[in-house]
Amino acid sequence: MRSNPRRARRGFSIIEILVSLTITGTLLAATLVALDAAFKSYKQTTDGASTHVVSRMVMNRLMSMVRTGTEFGPSPHDVLLDPIITSTFIEFVTRDDGAGNRRIVRMERRDATDALRGPFELWYQQTDFAGSVVVATDERPMITGLTECNFQLQYDVGPRLRRATVDLTIRPNDAQAASIYTDLDVPTIRLVSSVSPRKLD
Repeated sequence: MRSNPRRARRGFSIIEILVSLTITGTLLAATLVALDAAFKSYKQTTDGASTHVVSRMVMNRLMSMVRTGTEFGPSPHDVLLDPIITSTFIEFVTRDDGAGNRRIVRMERRDATDALRGPFELWYQQTDFAGSVVVATDERPMITGLTECNFQLQYDVGPRLRRATVDLTIRPNDAQAASIYTDLDVPTIRLVSSVSPRKLD
């Protein structure tokens, strides 16, 4: 009895194996590309949210300090001719015990020390005085990745500060690692806030 040669055939041909491997490889590559894009998008979103939260906290703290501060600067040369000053810094007294002990705080925009941290940084500088002698200083960056930082000070006769407006534009710089390999456009965050001091100079 002879066996049918067509029924004796077992397994797949080389062409069938190559076609299945090609289809599997294409599906795996597409899955990996989609997964990579999802991870980078997630990183961009979380970094943006983190920067937004930190920036709002810094803005809130700055507004609180301005609200309770006195003796603001820079002040205009002639408040009647030019009552509004736009500056890259603001300074004010946050503590004065009347016996010559004072604390002066200065918030200023500085050029970034590292190109990856952005064009500008917002720095906090605190100087404590006993009379005219400096007894302590402290300074540190508060926000990095700034693309813009302006302080607009509106004065009244005196000169007394009527209103301070802070305008910050921040680019989340934590997403730089993700943007190296992709064209992800990290959205900037703009915060604008105004406050009037409680105690006028």
